Amino acid sequence: MKTLLYLFALCLLSSTQLQAQDLVYQPKNPAFGGDTFNYQWLQSSAQAQDKTKDPDAQVNSLLRRNPLQDFEENLNRQVLNQLSRQLVASQFGEEGLEPGSYTVGNYQIDVSEGGSGVSVVIVDIGTGDRTTVTIPYF
Repeated sequence: MKTLLYLFALCLLSSTQLQAQDLVYQPKNPAFGGDTFNYQWLQSSAQAQDKTKDPDAQVNSLLRRNPLQDFEENLNRQVLNQLSRQLVASQFGEEGLEPGSYTVGNYQIDVSEGGSGVSVVIVDIGTGDRTTVTIPYF
């Protein structure tokens, strides 16, 4: 009986072909020879898993604020708000804003009347950025 079982097992093994393939290690990390296109994916994956936050980050940002610069920005904002209120009042109210050139903080503001309405050109003196607003006549 044992011999018959051995013969049967031998027949099965001889009739089927066994195949194998080589295993090749391919690293993912570009630092260890992996594809360089994996770098961005690995970086974003690591940042997504990072749960630690710098406890001093918010304290440091509050300490770096300059009170004089905050005051200047606040004053510029208030003057520009007042100027915009006067502009709207000149078009829709009783009092009018006189055409001319105004310097407010870091801004040069030119107000002129044209055929289509009141034109306001605001130029940031520091950067040279220019904004033009035209308020049409009604």
